[in-house]
Amino acid sequence: MKQLLIVWHSRTGAAQQMARAAARGAAEAAAALEQPDDLRVTLMRAEEVGADAMLASQGFIFCAPENLASLSGEMKECFDRNYYAVLDRLQGLPYAAMISAGSDGAGAARQVERICTGWRLAPVAPAVIVNLGAQTAAQILAPKTVPAADLARCEELGGLLAGIMLMDA
Repeated sequence: MKQLLIVWHSRTGAAQQMARAAARGAAEAAAALEQPDDLRVTLMRAEEVGADAMLASQGFIFCAPENLASLSGEMKECFDRNYYAVLDRLQGLPYAAMISAGSDGAGAARQVERICTGWRLAPVAPAVIVNLGAQTAAQILAPKTVPAADLARCEELGGLLAGIMLMDA
């Protein structure tokens, strides 16, 4: 059985909704490929992810908000905490990234890409960036509801990664 690890961090609920959508898409893809028992989809908060969980996985989705044009601190801490423990042990595995943003998201997506390049992970698609348009302090801090069309993009990305992992069996 292969494991897809979806690592997420969220303060307002947007990235969590995106991560859950990717998990649904992955499970649906495995079922459509008639291989539901060949893929375990594991959702983990960034703060809980250790090297053991990463090393037990054969694919990854990293999902977090962009804060001040950078990756959220908790997701960055996850990468920092695990970087050297898994270095040279993940190369070639597929990954994808999803970013919830107020207006841009590109800075956080670039950070994930650079870190994953260091690990020599293989990107399966450009990062999915969901721009929620939050610009004031109140909007930024408010709980979010991700639009259905954006959740569908996250489901598609989860399905794509699952399909790649299962076809590579």
